[in-house]
Order: sequence, then structure tokens, then C-alpha cells
Amino acid sequence: MGWKAVFRVLVLIAIIEVTIAQQASQTTYLAGEEPSNSSVFESREGGLELDFSYHDHDQLTRYLRAVSARYPSLTALYSIGKSVQGRDLWVMVVSASPYEHMIGKPDVKYVANIHGNEVVGRELLLHLIQYLVTSYESDAYIKWLLDNTRIHLMPSMNPDGFSISNEGQCSTVHGRHNARRYDLNRNFPDFFKANTKQAQPETEAVKEWISKIQFVLSGSLHGGALVASYPFDNTPSSNPLNAVFQSYAHSPSVSPDDDVFRHLAMVYSNNHAKMSKGVSCQSGSPRFEKGITNGAAWYPLTGGMQDYNYLWHGCMEITLEISCCKYPPARELAKYWQDNRQSLVKYLAEAHRGAHGFVMDDNGSPIERASIRIKGREVTYHTTKYGEFWRILLPGTYKLEVNAEGYLPQEVEFFVIESHPTLLNVTLHTAKRIDGGPYYRPVGLPPRPAPVTPPSPGLFSTFTNSINNFMSSIFG
Repeated sequence: MGWKAVFRVLVLIAIIEVTIAQQASQTTYLAGEEPSNSSVFESREGGLELDFSYHDHDQLTRYLRAVSARYPSLTALYSIGKSVQGRDLWVMVVSASPYEHMIGKPDVKYVANIHGNEVVGRELLLHLIQYLVTSYESDAYIKWLLDNTRIHLMPSMNPDGFSISNEGQCSTVHGRHNARRYDLNRNFPDFFKANTKQAQPETEAVKEWISKIQFVLSGSLHGGALVASYPFDNTPSSNPLNAVFQSYAHSPSVSPDDDVFRHLAMVYSNNHAKMSKGVSCQSGSPRFEKGITNGAAWYPLTGGMQDYNYLWHGCMEITLEISCCKYPPARELAKYWQDNRQSLVKYLAEAHRGAHGFVMDDNGSPIERASIRIKGREVTYHTTKYGEFWRILLPGTYKLEVNAEGYLPQEVEFFVIESHPTLLNVTLHTAKRIDGGPYYRPVGLPPRPAPVTPPSPGLFSTFTNSINNFMSSIFG
């Protein structure tokens, strides 16, 4: 049997599995349903001990290795690189297929502790790992999630910053940056403005990681506020005067998928114990209606990770500010876990919303890096090496535009419903040669606008940068 035949069999199996999963999800395991919650604290029977305390890098490493050894069929531990000071940037996969990608099933992720002194997310991801592996056999919702999703969890992107941070410091910047004093959430390429900051090993590792794994959904865990913030974080404005007025006017920077991002933020906020109430963390700090905000409407920033995920790799990421105090006393961790547990789980299930499928040629072979675009939404996604694609969308009717070099473009109309994702397989036909010349090539999509070069520093730009730096040092 040739490799093409083998691939067609694998795709057929994947489609059957997805169909079965969709049928099951319609009855018990919908992305919008409540996970079972039989007790206030999850059962730890048969699991490893994990107390509600802060774990330094060595303790974190030992715990992750112990979990991986205890649950080899559900977990896989890997490092995507090292920090400036040589600490591993650990990622734990939790899934029924931890060691290899499941064809037709999405990869999702959480990244915590990008700012070293914002530590609650770091501990919550350890507890999320524990909760998932110990609940797999007893909780039908968790079993459905792990059977149909690969979950990648990075407890700390900035272990060096964490190592110098101090418990009880709620609003200082000590420990925020990496060992070279760079803010890692200002260190990614930016679509709107050129980011001239020197790339750091931690951000380089994350960039390489998400270029190799096509993540569908992501959350970045921060501290210093209580809100779910969604793209865009930056704005197209390059005029210093506009930037000053925009800072005061709190203008949102709206993405083509604003409806989806608002929905994703609401999923987290509504399932959180307090976030949706929009309570201000302290006197004088902002209140967020329903616990969500557009990033730029809060304060604009250049080089953020969530915009990079979305615009460079088609991964829908939001920023989750989950604690008013950046480094609260350890005795409060149990409360934070209970506040966030359901949100953390329910948010990941949103990867199963919208449309997904395969792009193949006339022979049933996958087409890698075919361009996937929803008409009216000026963001391009690409297929994996298996021809897969995912597109998180709300219920409605859409047109899918599919292009690949050497193939005739295809446009497909489809609809999305609430109860389960739409399975959408597209076949592209090979373009014919014209008069013995080169293959017909579809008209390319408009090129992405070149990043705007920032203006030379002046009075207004210096003033604006000072305001934004001050804001970002106070909040996550």
C-alpha cells in the first residue's frame, strides 16, 4: 500500500473519529457544558502530592518529571529551550495522545509566568496538570477533552525572573523582566510598529515552538488585574500626537475576529468566580465591563505575544489577568485555583467551535500551507503538513477561500452551528499549463502591509512611551 493510500485511510479514520466525537458532544460533552463538579476540591486519589505553595525551578522540574513518569499514557514532558541563565522552558502535554499529533484534532496551549513576578498562573498550571490526569478516568468531560485535544502547558516562560521575585509583592516590577532586563511581552515581532528590541532566548524559543506546532487556541496567564484581554494590543497609529490622544481616549484596536475574541474572553470571564463582575482591584484602577477588554483600549503596547500568535500563526490567544496581586501569599493559592479551575478547562474546549477539516488534491493527498481565509476577515491561516485546518467561528454562514500555488482557487460556503464544529473537507484541482508555459497561478492575496517605522523620538512620543511604560509596570 502506497503512502498516499495510507494517508487516505488515516484521514478517513480521523473523520470517523471526529464524527463520533461530535455525536458524543451533542449529548454530554459540549464545549459549552459544565464539567462535572462532585466536590469542592478535586479528588487526588492515586495522584502525586501537590500542595498549594510556590515551587522553585528545581521543585517544578521534579514535579513535572514525576507526573510524566506516573502517567506516561497521558503526559509527555519536553523543553522548548533555555532561559538566559540556562533554566529549561518546560512544557507538559496532557492528552490521550501525548507523544504525537492526532490527525484532525487541535493543539492548544497555556503559557504562564511570562513576567517573572506574576506567579499565580505558574502554580495554577501545575494544579491543572494534576487535575486533568487524576480526573481522566472519573470525569467524562475531562476524558472527552483529552481524547480530542492535545493540551500543552508551559508553567514558566520566565524562570529567571521568578527566581528573584518575592512573595507578597503585589505591584512592584522587581522580577518582571528576564535576566537581561527585557520585558518578554514586549519582545515579539509586531504587525503595526517595528519592534527594534533585541530578541531574547525565551521569546526566540517560543517563536520556534509555535512555528512547529500549529496551535489553534492559547491563553497567556498574567497578574496585576482581573480581566480577560483580547487583540489587538497595538494600534496602527504612528503619529505621536494621535498616540497621546489615543492613550487618553482608550480607543480599541479591533481585529477581524473581534466577535470571536470577545466570545472567548467572555467564556473565561463568565466561568470565573469573580471576573465577570468587573470589580476594580483597587481604588483608582480601571473597572472592566463583564470582566473583558480590548487590549489597546486598556493601554496599547508593542511586541506583545497575543498579537504575534494571531497574526503570524493563526493561533487565537487572549491574555488572562487572574490576580490583583502579582505575587500573593501562598495561603491564597487554593482560592485562586477554585476561582479559575472551571475557566481554565472550559476555555480550552472552545478549540472545538467553528469549522475544521482537510485540504487535499485530486489524489486525496494533503496540501501543506494552503491559504485558508474567511471572506470578510482579512487574516490568513494555513494548513498543516497533513492538510488540516481549524477556524474558530461563532454560529452563522461563511465563505471559505482556499488557495495554494499550482492549484485552482476554491470558494466554499458553509454554516456553523452552536452544538458542534462543522467538518469541511476541500479538494483543490491542479491548475493546467497554459500554452506549454508555467502552471496557472491563482491571484495572490494582497500583501501584508509593511510595519510602520516608528517616528524619531520627540516630545510627544517620549511622553506617550512614559505613560505606557508606567501603565504596564502597574498592570500585567
